Amino acid sequence: MVPTSEPGDSLAEPPVVRALRDALPGGSVLSDPDQMEGYRYDRAMTVRPGMPVAVVRAASSAEVQATLRIASQFATPVVTRGAGTGLSGGSAAVDGCITLSTERMREVRVDAAAMVATVQPGALNAEVKAEARRHGLWYPPDPSSFEICSIGGNLATNAGGLCCVRYGVTTDYVLGIEVVLADGRALRLGGKTIKDVAGYDLKRLFVGSEGTLGVITEATLRLRPLGPPLSTVAATFGDVVDCGRAVARIMAASRPSALELMDAAAIAAVERVRPMGFEPGVGALLIGQCPVDAAEGAQLAAACEGCDATYVAVTDDPDEGELLMGARRMAIPCVERLGTVLIEDIGVPIPSIPALVGAVAEVATRTDTMIPVIGHAGDGNFHPLVTFDPTDADARARAELAFDEIIEIALALGGTITGEHGVGSLKARHLSAQLGSDVVELTSTIKRALDPAGILNPGKWV
Repeated sequence: MVPTSEPGDSLAEPPVVRALRDALPGGSVLSDPDQMEGYRYDRAMTVRPGMPVAVVRAASSAEVQATLRIASQFATPVVTRGAGTGLSGGSAAVDGCITLSTERMREVRVDAAAMVATVQPGALNAEVKAEARRHGLWYPPDPSSFEICSIGGNLATNAGGLCCVRYGVTTDYVLGIEVVLADGRALRLGGKTIKDVAGYDLKRLFVGSEGTLGVITEATLRLRPLGPPLSTVAATFGDVVDCGRAVARIMAASRPSALELMDAAAIAAVERVRPMGFEPGVGALLIGQCPVDAAEGAQLAAACEGCDATYVAVTDDPDEGELLMGARRMAIPCVERLGTVLIEDIGVPIPSIPALVGAVAEVATRTDTMIPVIGHAGDGNFHPLVTFDPTDADARARAELAFDEIIEIALALGGTITGEHGVGSLKARHLSAQLGSDVVELTSTIKRALDPAGILNPGKWV
């Protein structure tokens, strides 16, 4: 539990903090630097956060509204924060801001007949899945951090995950939202209906906007029937480019439930923590899943064999399948044990995957930088993990060069700088290179219309 003691001399506090204390329940506002420290940053290891003037732990939409009204009155920046598991510095504090935490907003209500869940932003993805399952239903979006990440953060970044290649990303499950604007107005957009074309689809404007346009305080999420049992295909390759060719061949003919790639360095990092029995010479691992009663498993295996796989295995055992997928989910924490990590989140068209993974390997060699590669291969979303010793200035410079070069490669291949983690602080300087001047101008126009004073998550976007 975070301490909730009030400061000894409230008169010494800035006026905005005193206004927050007057408007919000006791214990909602933290201003002691030691209490605020854990709220300053997310998991983007190279992003240097600022120091908030206060942390507000809101428990309701009304408290979010009060916070934003006061922030607007005092022209104080607001950085909204969920569980702090983001990987791009999107919830990193800026100096003098109010960090608005939604961790107390945890309610999940399932309407089984309508197949929807009404969810507050602080609820964890895993909690939504568990409550849906209790009603015989399923919430598919599944970031690798699903056990610890919040729905609010998923909405802010339009999070993807392992099964999204077949079932879609977060926005595909959002039927409605409640969002609070910078001036404190609360809007309801969408609802519970499956089809709704009344007016602009404004809810999709806020999903993925990383808290720069408003604060989502509730979401109505579409649920599905429980998914079928899965067959798992595991294939190893001597070279990561051959693995990339297999992905392109598979995706040209089918749509698996999941298709995940790990290169040799990523496999080695996981082997150090949870040995899976792979030989050191393995160049890449491809893990695919598809419904047991489908013919896709055999098609997946055949595609891998046709692209020079060194070993292919198929299992219908759910425990074996989860063991492999669990190893894939562990990859980033395992790599983080080896040094500081600049986590890429690039995406490319499926046919460009062999060129991408080959180019990343070349960058790693040329810059003398360890860059393990993992990815949601089935939708072309890859996470090269640019890893370096933070005490070595030359290694840091080489890593930053490699990071920028990989983004340039992705863009040259017709791709994107972020597929699911968001722009945040880490990639803000690269956004205009992807969007172009006209789209940057339009983006700025929308931002000014909804947040004229620019108080919502400043410095993270254009």
